[in-house]
Amino acid sequence: MTTTHHPLAIIGGGLGGLTLARVLHVNGVEAAVFDLDASPAARTQGGMLDIHEDSGQPALRAAGLYEEFRALVNPGGESTRVLDKAGTVLLDDPDDGTGGRPEVDRGQLRDLLLDSLPEGTVRWGAKVTGARQLDGGRHEVTLTDGTSFTTDLLIGADGAWSRVRPLLSDAKPAYTGISFVEVDLPEADLRHPVSAEVVGGGMMMALGAGKGFLAHRETDGSLHIYAALAVPEDAFDGVDFTDTEAAKAYTLGHFADWDKSLRALLADADGPLAPRRIHALPIGHRWERVPGVTLLGDAAHLMSPFAGVGANLAMLDGAELGEALAAHPGDTEAALAAYETKLFPRGEESAAESAANGVLMFGQDAPQGMLDFFAGMGG
Repeated sequence: MTTTHHPLAIIGGGLGGLTLARVLHVNGVEAAVFDLDASPAARTQGGMLDIHEDSGQPALRAAGLYEEFRALVNPGGESTRVLDKAGTVLLDDPDDGTGGRPEVDRGQLRDLLLDSLPEGTVRWGAKVTGARQLDGGRHEVTLTDGTSFTTDLLIGADGAWSRVRPLLSDAKPAYTGISFVEVDLPEADLRHPVSAEVVGGGMMMALGAGKGFLAHRETDGSLHIYAALAVPEDAFDGVDFTDTEAAKAYTLGHFADWDKSLRALLADADGPLAPRRIHALPIGHRWERVPGVTLLGDAAHLMSPFAGVGANLAMLDGAELGEALAAHPGDTEAALAAYETKLFPRGEESAAESAANGVLMFGQDAPQGMLDFFAGMGG
């Protein structure tokens, strides 16, 4: 076994970890990022993200990448539609260019952050198996290839099933009661014109009691679809998702009385269907200060996606942690204490909002709850 030392190690090369590494870099602090993917292109990065003016956008300004981000914005992507299960459009809010949450492709945003870092910052194919505390606030991290390294400051940006979190907290993600089945419809305007019309230019929600379709248009002209179901955690266990037709039949069985135009969002998919069980950490998750280690993003405050803030919070966490470390040279503990003081209440508020929105979206009166929500926002 070989052991190396890194003064500052970030576990996880997602948006939060990369934002942290970039903000540290612009402040003259070197970081090593460890990511389990074999390469930057090892897997697709998901769909569109709306980048909020009170979180993701300030993070990108701190990273010195705001103007480059604006060049990636998808025109028209902020438009929003809400439908009922009959396919009736109950809300159609177009993107007039004045909104504060422009849409970008997650993969393009990640590439922007990656390309802004010095060569070799990210160590690819570095899957962490565990971490343990050493003397003096240092930690040792072990990898699947049998190697290990030590670090003076360990930052867990490694998502829902963080290997760093157990150093700070016994909390584990719990099932929220909602599962997704995820599909893509490529070249939608040409190959799936009805679905393209249903979804529109941005985000679409077709909602009913305990189920719904969530969709958005991607910059490549495809539609990214989530069929959402309020089902037990083990509901997918008997479904063979490697058999696309069987998976379709199972999922569409939950939408038997829904309009054909909505069922087509799933029925017309010619690629695989991916099951996603939605988990969350307890609302208000926090920990006592432990020397030399902290968390950001989903590792710190995993929540359901129904407030659309997860990626934004991860980036803001990364930016604020980077700025705190730069503002307290030689006093890491003061930096971490300052960072966590803002992290905890922000994460609690957003997690509570996400949980409440999930109730609105899939409650017995759906979609009325979301219509009332948008009306209250003036949208």
